[in-house]
Amino acid sequence: MAQSVSNVQERTHSSTYEALSKIGRGAYGTVYKAKNKETGQEVALKKICIPLDEDGIPMNAVREIALLKQLNTYKHPNIVKLLDICHGQQVGKELVMYLVFEHVEHDLAMYIEKNPNGFKTTEIRNLCREIVNGVDFLHSNRIVHRDLKPQNLLVTRDGHIKLADFGLAKTYDYEMKLTSVVVTLWYRAPEVLLGLSYATPVDIWSIGCIIVELYTRTPLFAGKSEKEQFGEILRVLGKPPKDEWPEKNAPIKWSAFNVTERLDLKTIAPNMCDTVLDLVMKMLTFDPNKRITALDALSHKYFMEEPIDT
Repeated sequence: MAQSVSNVQERTHSSTYEALSKIGRGAYGTVYKAKNKETGQEVALKKICIPLDEDGIPMNAVREIALLKQLNTYKHPNIVKLLDICHGQQVGKELVMYLVFEHVEHDLAMYIEKNPNGFKTTEIRNLCREIVNGVDFLHSNRIVHRDLKPQNLLVTRDGHIKLADFGLAKTYDYEMKLTSVVVTLWYRAPEVLLGLSYATPVDIWSIGCIIVELYTRTPLFAGKSEKEQFGEILRVLGKPPKDEWPEKNAPIKWSAFNVTERLDLKTIAPNMCDTVLDLVMKMLTFDPNKRITALDALSHKYFMEEPIDT
C-alpha cells in the first residue's frame, strides 16, 4: 500500500496533488484518495496506464479523455466532476496519466452495507430517480456506461447520487458488437450474456437490478458464472416467449432451458410497492427493444406519485 502511494506521489511530483491512500481498483485503473496541496481539497486520483502505439497515444484513449472533458462541461448534478488531468511518466510502452475527480466518501454498495435496517421508501425513490437521471444524461449524449453497479454509484454526504467510473463508457453505435467482459456479472443484461450486439438498454437492465437491491439489500441475480447468471434470471423472471429469443444469433437455443415456473418479485421484495414493481419489470424486459428508456422512466408514475414515507 505504502509503496503504491509513494509511486503515485513520485510520478505526480509536478502536480499539486498528494496521494494519501489507495481506495480501490476500477474498471480502468487504480483509484487513490488524495489532496490538493495548495487548497487542502480532498480528491479522487485515478491512475490509468495507456498503451502507446507507433503514433503515440491511441485515438480511442484520446476520445475517452475528450469524452470525460465534454461531460464535465455540463456540470450535471448526478455525474462525478472531473477536476484535472495530470500527465505522468512514460513507463516502457505505456503512458501513466492521472484523472482527478471530486472525492465522494461512499459508494452505493458501502451505503447499503452501512444501513442494515434498510431505507425509507422516499429515500430509495430519490436515489433511484437520481440514478435514472444520470443515466438519461449519458444516453442523451449517446454514451453507454456499460458497467453500472453499486460500486460505481457514489453517494454524497447529503445522500445524492453521482455516477462514476466511465472507463468503459463508449460513444455507441447500435450495431457494433462489443466485448462481453464489460459489465459486472450480477448486473449483466441477457444480450450481453448471449454475446449479442447491445446499446443503451444494457444500462436500463442494470438499473432494474440495482433498484431491487435497494429494497432487499441483496443482489437480485447473484450467479457465479455466466451460465448460472442466466439461470438466475430465468428462475426469477421466467422463460421469455420464443419470439423474443434471438434464435438466429444466440449461441444458446431457446429450447436449451427447461423453466416451467417463475418467482414473484413481490415475494423477493415484499416492501416494493406496485408502482416500483411495474417500473422494474419494464426495465427487466428480456427484449432490449421493449425495455423502457431512461427518459420514459423519469416520467413513470413511481417518480410522479405522492411520497410514501415508510
